[in-house]
Amino acid sequence: MTTNHRRLKKINLSIDGTSGFECQLTSWNLDPGVQDGDRVYTYCDDSFIEDTDNEPTLDLKFVSDWTAAGISTFLWENAGLEAAFVLDHHPDIVGEHVRWTGNLLVKAPAVGGDARDTEMTEITLQVIGDPVFTRVG
Repeated sequence: MTTNHRRLKKINLSIDGTSGFECQLTSWNLDPGVQDGDRVYTYCDDSFIEDTDNEPTLDLKFVSDWTAAGISTFLWENAGLEAAFVLDHHPDIVGEHVRWTGNLLVKAPAVGGDARDTEMTEITLQVIGDPVFTRVG
């Protein structure tokens, strides 16, 4: 078996039907948020692992964009909205294109930074329920 590897080069991301945000992104991470349960021991040489709830998140790092259609403006104007998202990974590679869909809670990001630095934003958005994984191509 050969090793298959890819550089992270292209994604498509839409939130609440608005696409094009990937052009501002410099980093992303979709974490399924699967938690390990605590092991509980009893005095009869028995143990069990407690149930947990997943806490999935979508971490984004992007060049701030305050234009009317920019991601920064979108997040501030839609804070508190439960919005559908679609994230296509390797959309340009046949046989490797995969997609995650679901809903997330939009929130306004922190603003600011150091003088003369490029304005960047990092935000963690909570995914509501578990994201759905599908193979597209």
